[in-house]
Amino acid sequence: MHVNISTWGATIQSIRVPDSKGKLADVVLGFDGIGPYITDNNYFGGIVGRVANKIGNAEFTLNGTTYHLFRNDGNDSFHGGNRGFNKVIWEVAEDRRYNVSVPFITFHYRSSDGEQGFPGAVDVFVTYEMYEENELSVHMIATPVDKPTPINLAQHICWNLGGHDSGSVLHHKLQISASRMTQVDDRSLPTGKIVPVHGTPFDFRSPTEVGSRISKLLAQQPDVGGYDVNYVLDRKFEGTYKMAEVEDRRSGRVLEICSDAPAMRLETGNLLDHVRGKGGHYYEKHSGLCLATQGFPDAVNHPNFPSQVYSPGQTYHHDLLYRFTAKI
Repeated sequence: MHVNISTWGATIQSIRVPDSKGKLADVVLGFDGIGPYITDNNYFGGIVGRVANKIGNAEFTLNGTTYHLFRNDGNDSFHGGNRGFNKVIWEVAEDRRYNVSVPFITFHYRSSDGEQGFPGAVDVFVTYEMYEENELSVHMIATPVDKPTPINLAQHICWNLGGHDSGSVLHHKLQISASRMTQVDDRSLPTGKIVPVHGTPFDFRSPTEVGSRISKLLAQQPDVGGYDVNYVLDRKFEGTYKMAEVEDRRSGRVLEICSDAPAMRLETGNLLDHVRGKGGHYYEKHSGLCLATQGFPDAVNHPNFPSQVYSPGQTYHHDLLYRFTAKI
């Protein structure tokens, strides 16, 4: 396994893993150079925050003060605003890539008070660690410096297990350990209700081809273009354990995603439209699959959702593990 990571957005630029015949391919969508990442609005491989996903009307009230955020998705704030954590340069805090049994690298970013409208400064650290069993861990830590503030980080890889340049992912088989999801309105904002997936096109509790029910989904939600849903993960205990599995039967590659997060967003590259990516290949609609573990969307405006507010002296933790295998 080979992994390339950039200080721009602490972005995973490529992951090359073997198929069932041992052939390596890059399985994440992205760009060859830094330039396109600066202007890209697809969040390929970056760390998104200070708050991933949506905050309705780009505002929230905390301890009696209303904070107004940068509106970058209609009237809403999305993935941290116009210049979220995927749009800044991170510093390398520690680099142990060579002559060690478990290579790792740690990035640090200091988010300033008022950045994109969020209160207080926050120190953020992200560590990528690679294991011999074709596993890559992502460890995210954030600590408020001087004020309470919401924090919800996500690693936003867009996957294609056939190879980033292999076309549609609708034939991938997907399993997600989630029997519920957050209901949304016509602006894709949570209503506050948590509803079952049973009997809907959103039910991936058993391995199912991603595109097998997409026509039924589009009949219900024609404007979305595909899956864009937040799942409430079925957590049996605290800590990190398997949340999802993706299989590309053509290459034999299998990806397991383990996390300690309460939720996971599934998005099927609905807005990709002739995006020029690595090697001059163009990414079209449904050519990537995002499975981002996270907190609940717009949680700061829904008291019944798990809180994302952290105060000085408290620490936000989010652990991820990507495990790659291949079926012969």
